[in-house]
Amino acid sequence: MRFRNTLAAAAGALALVVSLPTSAEAATGEFFYRFSGPTGEVTTRMLLDPGSFDCLTLWDVTRPLAEPAHSPLNRTDEWATVYTGLNCDGDSFTLRPHTGHASERLKMRSVRFTPFRPE
Repeated sequence: MRFRNTLAAAAGALALVVSLPTSAEAATGEFFYRFSGPTGEVTTRMLLDPGSFDCLTLWDVTRPLAEPAHSPLNRTDEWATVYTGLNCDGDSFTLRPHTGHASERLKMRSVRFTPFRPE
């Protein structure tokens, strides 16, 4: 009798664990931004299906004396919070899912995606 109860509890726990979302969640869609290269040319980059909750530092703007990125366009299904500093530090601005955008006046160096609106 005890073995049957233990087996049923273990099977139930396994089913629960398998049905939980994994930590590898990602926003679905594209996130675009623009930046000036070392010779001054403006380039557009895209992040495709970026990871949720992870801070993504935009590698294009990490070199010494690099200008920050600008003109973000959020076409993902999650909220995107952009930051003025590296590693999601500094001032921030939140862009809504699917249609969020800002002009070239919004400067950024990192971004984080979340399925809910950040406070």
